Amino acid sequence: MIVMKFGGTSVEDAAAIERVGSIVKGRLRHRPAVVVSAMARVTDQLQTMARAASSGDLDSALSLARSLGERHREVAAGLLPPPRYEQFQAELAHHFDQLDGLLRGIAAVGELSPRTTDYVLSFGEVLCSAMVSAGFAAHGIASVLVDARECIVTDGQHTRAVPQFEETNRRLQMILQPLLEDGRVPVMGGFIAATTEGVTSTIGRGGSDFSAAIVGAALGAARIEIWTDVDGMKTTDPNLCPEARRLAEVSFDEAAEMAFFGAKVLHPATVLPAMQSGIPVFVLNSRNPRSPGTCIRARARRSKTQIKAITAKKNVTIVTVKAERMLEPHGYLHDVFQVFKQHQVTVDTVSTSEVSVSLTVDSKQDLSRVKADLGAIADVEIEPGKAIICVIGDNLRGTPGTLARVFGAIADVNVRMVSQGASEINISFVIEEKDVPEAVRRLHRLLALPEEAKAEAVGQTSAAMSEA
Repeated sequence: MIVMKFGGTSVEDAAAIERVGSIVKGRLRHRPAVVVSAMARVTDQLQTMARAASSGDLDSALSLARSLGERHREVAAGLLPPPRYEQFQAELAHHFDQLDGLLRGIAAVGELSPRTTDYVLSFGEVLCSAMVSAGFAAHGIASVLVDARECIVTDGQHTRAVPQFEETNRRLQMILQPLLEDGRVPVMGGFIAATTEGVTSTIGRGGSDFSAAIVGAALGAARIEIWTDVDGMKTTDPNLCPEARRLAEVSFDEAAEMAFFGAKVLHPATVLPAMQSGIPVFVLNSRNPRSPGTCIRARARRSKTQIKAITAKKNVTIVTVKAERMLEPHGYLHDVFQVFKQHQVTVDTVSTSEVSVSLTVDSKQDLSRVKADLGAIADVEIEPGKAIICVIGDNLRGTPGTLARVFGAIADVNVRMVSQGASEINISFVIEEKDVPEAVRRLHRLLALPEEAKAEAVGQTSAAMSEA
């Protein structure tokens, strides 16, 4: 069997859902299970209306909900024949009555808890999976709507819940396996789950990719397909460098590094269950299904070029902690990192000297308490407006001259931090955010993929798709 996950832009309207149905029809012999995100922009709209309700602006919240309801009705009307549409309208009305009551409750208490946030955000996946399943059935696919909350079990860390894999695997095998064996196509929402007590939870924004990987690992899928609106993973961000090219094949480690340091094609956690189970992941384009996309597997074939990709992660802040007098050097780093752990602030890169430590964090994280606590042990400097450039490739740590090539290309760009050696496939450095476009373009020109390697890579991906 295979798992096919379709993102928000792949199910954004009736035409897109019909296109998805055609793609799924072409895979029926592989016994697909389908995972879908909410329609494009719906999760953001749900978040906005929940915040409006909690701040006392119930009218705006209800107006947004009505607009969302109208959008779903219009899509359903374009997707379903009249008799099925009339029936489905009643289902939609039931869901939006629930959402209306929830928003009124949030406004009454004037508070938006993580648990309530999860419940509000769940409506996007619940509505879309129901509509996609109905659309499949209307177009001759034997689909079955499956509530992901009955299959994927998590702990109680709402908005970032952690799956409980033993129970999740048991339920997925119990619920989905018989449907697949009967030749039916399960359709379920990604991103949403439930705690062991049955309370709705979510596994984090972008978690639909993670959901697909969880399903694939539990059922021993031959492959996991992540369908987006681009032709796979690229050598860099095409918005920064129009010459960016599709990568035919990357390893799980390379994909994880790319995702962590700025590539937005797939969720970083996606690779974990797949990597542990040795399942290849294909990143494909629902608007261009003929494209072979990118294959992510445990061990990628070596390319003719050492460097495969360049990523950029913007909106980064450098935190520098400097102790003028080191009285207890053996505990200094422990104390610094303990502060970040205590306040749940994720650190990306680290550079150290005898008395100082520089770290990078996402600028969206609140650093006020971190700065206050670090100030008790050292001087603290906060520098926003930075970006991390990550160069990814084969054996970068063990190849002489690699750093000279990289930094020679950007000799006039001020580099604030460098991280090299901890990973064989990654060289990361921090620059000013304003310098990112020019730095990426120069690096991409310097490390351009030769035409003969491009031709070979296309053939490799086509062969990998046939093997899968």
